Amino acid sequence: MTRIIHLFVLLAALLVSPAAFAQERGPVVLAAASLQESLTEAANAWAAKGHAKPVISFAASSALARQVIAGAPANLFLSADEEWMDAVAKAGLLRAGTRTTLLGNRLVLIAPAASKVRLTPSRGFPLAKALGTGRLALADPAAVPAGKYAKTALTHLGVWTGVAAKVAPAENVRAAMALVERGAAPLGIVYATDARASKTVRIVGTFPASSHPPIRYPVAVLKASRHKDTAGFRAFLLSKQGRAIFVRHGFSAP
Repeated sequence: MTRIIHLFVLLAALLVSPAAFAQERGPVVLAAASLQESLTEAANAWAAKGHAKPVISFAASSALARQVIAGAPANLFLSADEEWMDAVAKAGLLRAGTRTTLLGNRLVLIAPAASKVRLTPSRGFPLAKALGTGRLALADPAAVPAGKYAKTALTHLGVWTGVAAKVAPAENVRAAMALVERGAAPLGIVYATDARASKTVRIVGTFPASSHPPIRYPVAVLKASRHKDTAGFRAFLLSKQGRAIFVRHGFSAP
């Protein structure tokens, strides 16, 4: 019976005009994992104005950029750093004149909410000692923006070599935070907005802005985009109302 129902639903879907489906669906947006709550709220606010709600895929900026370069269909790309947007631009896949900086963020050290650890990210701070036999949760420092920022900051502060062997690399910044939330890692490094979105971690300290490149989130329309709402949704994100949503979630406006 379940199979019969499934086949009926599939048949009904096939009878729907592809053009009508495309018209009803909003633009496809590829966005950095750290934007989950804020961009979802922004998409809801856009839809409340009578537009089709954007379809958002959240992942590491590195993974999303590689998908775009490989030919994945999408309309808008929001990266957590300039380098992965540069990679898409180098591949000739951005629409000219649409790339701009949307947001800024800060890098923080986190621990489980019940942890008593006290540390101030500074030159030579005892991070390795605080970890003990535990691991340091990071987004993959070889590719993912949050992990790359973290490695740069720790290197600048002179403590990377002491903790490199203790790193637990994760596929994106939210996966890194999840390790700390579950108690699988005593400490982790994420964006300030990620920590703000969690009820089970606390910020131990904020990394000096001078210890890593500025954390900027560029947004751009992809050259292959044909959706009528792409430019409008981008403009909404950059508007006073749109940016106010991100600011409420802890991001900074450029």
